[in-house]
Amino acid sequence: MEPVRIQKYLSDCGILSRRAAEQAIRDGDVLVDGVVPELGTKILPGEAVVTYRGQAVEPRADRYVYVLLNKPRGVVTTASDEKGRPAVTDLVDLPGRRLYPVGRLDMDSDGMVILTDDGSFAQALTHPRHHVPKTYEVSVAEALDAGRLDALNAPMELDGYRLKPVEVSPLDSHAFRIVLHEGRNRQIRRMCEHVGLHVTRLTRTAVGTVRLGHLKLGQWRHLSTEEVRALRPDPDRNQ
Repeated sequence: MEPVRIQKYLSDCGILSRRAAEQAIRDGDVLVDGVVPELGTKILPGEAVVTYRGQAVEPRADRYVYVLLNKPRGVVTTASDEKGRPAVTDLVDLPGRRLYPVGRLDMDSDGMVILTDDGSFAQALTHPRHHVPKTYEVSVAEALDAGRLDALNAPMELDGYRLKPVEVSPLDSHAFRIVLHEGRNRQIRRMCEHVGLHVTRLTRTAVGTVRLGHLKLGQWRHLSTEEVRALRPDPDRNQ
């Protein structure tokens, strides 16, 4: 087995997210062979004795879990919420698994969210260099016209940042489909505001080639091996 960085090991074991693992290391909550490691220290899984707050952290012998959830509106896309709001992890009942959402979806939006305990997969899927496309269906209060559709498709800047090109196609007089190749904060809602449209519903329907399908709101299913393979960027397959 190849050496891995301690924060990646903790994430792969499903104990903490990569970011939370880095903070735990800084806080001295993690020991490797009885010693507080430096951030980035490499270990051999199965040989080094790793503990988190006094509890042993063992390599996972079982497979990772990959879940597709149809998130309802009003649910936050986090593992937990300090304000006590319902979180996506509350909707996926898998005892013994510590899942994390991959990326974000606004509380006021619904649709496809992926959850997993595979830290490497999550990091690769959300890394900006991979530009995994995400598809949304958007309903608006105003009637769509060619001018507004052309404006959404045209180059646009938000806060001085030039957005990557999007693909917009009409669904009916008050709805359209949009494909994003990046995930700026509330990008679709802000793009609509920019052209005088007010969003009444925003639903994520696909990530890459994996589609939400007919899954009902609040329901979830496991991703197939083929779907996980389709989502995993090529550079990550060789890690």
